[in-house]
Amino acid sequence: MEVSDVKELCERIKANISKVIVGKEDVIHLVLTALLSSGHVLLEDVPGVGKTMLAKCLAKSIDCSFSRIQFTPDLLPSDITGINYYNQKECEFEFRPGPVFTNILLADEINRATPRTQSSLLECMEEKQVTIDGETKSLSKPFLVIATQNPVEIQGTFPLPEAQLDRFLVKLKIGYPLIEESRKMLDRFQEGSPFETIDCVANKEEILEAQNTIDKIKISATVKDYIVDIVEETRNFENITLGVSPRGCIALMKASQAYAALKGRDFVTPDDVKYMAVPVLAHRIILRGYAMQEETKASETAILQILDKVKVPLEDF
Repeated sequence: MEVSDVKELCERIKANISKVIVGKEDVIHLVLTALLSSGHVLLEDVPGVGKTMLAKCLAKSIDCSFSRIQFTPDLLPSDITGINYYNQKECEFEFRPGPVFTNILLADEINRATPRTQSSLLECMEEKQVTIDGETKSLSKPFLVIATQNPVEIQGTFPLPEAQLDRFLVKLKIGYPLIEESRKMLDRFQEGSPFETIDCVANKEEILEAQNTIDKIKISATVKDYIVDIVEETRNFENITLGVSPRGCIALMKASQAYAALKGRDFVTPDDVKYMAVPVLAHRIILRGYAMQEETKASETAILQILDKVKVPLEDF
């Protein structure tokens, strides 16, 4: 698949999702970037802004299987990954796969489950596999986790540990629609949900080909050095107690490659890196002296300050 084909594919998917989700093109772009990068998405926003609908529209647009898990305090790891049960008729143990065996997994209100249950997604998200009773089972491809959490209501929640946050390629906020977008939304939903009328516009094979194309996007040594300088600055920046991990450094490179392809280019520019830096890096740092509700905005501000501080390369790419 050529880079131009990747751009056309993404435009096709975005247009289809936009038949239901009004506006929010930047959010859709970033979700597609995560999909092309084989990454995962954390949507942190208030209820009712379209987080679940966005995930369902994406799955339907690319003709992929979709599963939704409502995370609650009594949810068990086996409710996610599956379980071996004894079949009395066959007199043997059989594996009953959990909802994680899908292409698009919506982990709704992920921070409402206990850390034990949250940790069941760690292997799934990183290695794209599940180990049950010593037996490893591979997950379907493509595999994308879209997790949601409410940043306002913290009673009865279990904040995601840094090890799990680090496995999300991007952390996004959908936000409220503009006034004109709200009017269009009411018009669309007046006589029913437009979600029922959209069709798939791509297939799994196209997505897998696009993911393979991303690895071939050129990224010069100068731009790599720029990424390294940004990440290194997070480890030395004032008020940051935990900087970006090596996994985060690689994630920024992969996301920049995917975003460049989405824009129809076969090479990465410093502007691609700057655009992806906040959604990829902000949730991977820990700041000193901020409450949980304030940390998201402060982390984004810190990354923007780092981007202003690090010198941007000016050579040709």
